[in-house]
Amino acid sequence: MNLRAAPTHKILNRLPGWFKQDIPDENVLRIRRLISEFGVHTVCQEAKCPNISRCFKSNKATFIILGDICTRNCRFCAVAKAPEAQLGFDRDEPQRISELVKKIGLNYVVLTSVTRDDLSDGGASVFGRTIALIRRLDKKINIEVLIPDFRAKTRSLRCVIEAHPDVVAHNLETVARLYSRVRPMSDYRLSLRVLAKLKELNSEIITKSSLILGLGETKKEVKAVLKDIKGSGCDIVVMGQYLAPSPEHFPVERFLGPEEFEEYKNIAVTLGFRGVASGPLVRSSYQAEDMFKKITGLNNGK
Repeated sequence: MNLRAAPTHKILNRLPGWFKQDIPDENVLRIRRLISEFGVHTVCQEAKCPNISRCFKSNKATFIILGDICTRNCRFCAVAKAPEAQLGFDRDEPQRISELVKKIGLNYVVLTSVTRDDLSDGGASVFGRTIALIRRLDKKINIEVLIPDFRAKTRSLRCVIEAHPDVVAHNLETVARLYSRVRPMSDYRLSLRVLAKLKELNSEIITKSSLILGLGETKKEVKAVLKDIKGSGCDIVVMGQYLAPSPEHFPVERFLGPEEFEEYKNIAVTLGFRGVASGPLVRSSYQAEDMFKKITGLNNGK
């Protein structure tokens, strides 16, 4: 099903039926209160994720470290931007996040960050410290990190790897042709190098990447980017529908139907990815714990 997009303002007000959202319950409100109380940031809120109620209901959240302002200007992203700023960072943030992990009772923690080109290591050391503090709580907690490209600096990537997260993700987001329009301060080939370098530094680490679809990419281009991601040694790929956060952001070109996402899933499986998630509501950290357990053979009893 190829649903051609109407003008952006109509898209935002008329989503396909499969974007119906869960009604917040008491646990959703509890987690919102705790996030506010501890003064931390989440992708769920800052990026206006459509799955926020569903994830909070299930005691799942994705934390943003290094503040809530990004030094890049990706046109699909709702996070605040200040490309020329020297932002500093909150040195107590890792401690508060670890305390919140304990308070909520998370068994699987996903950490990401804004891109911080103003920091010499891109913030890699803060990833490392946050991981270490969570590990001190309980070594059985699984940790997934979604990292920026760190300019592909080996030192920064090694800093994250040596903190021993269970999964390291770095997102391509879109096809090569659209980078200049959608991610003008990022580089397609550099991101592929990041994924490859992660495997060079630790061949056993589980790596992951994500695509948002509906930006104007062709089927041929999606197949090509999937081949490129797999060629980097990546283990997991996830694909979801792009939703423009506002009329000022990059417009939705079209909505893909569920059967198109299923087709792309089958292509990715054929290419040999260990794990694939593909659907309109799929996001990088969506059901991340389930995917991790599936490809590692873990279950709730372990």
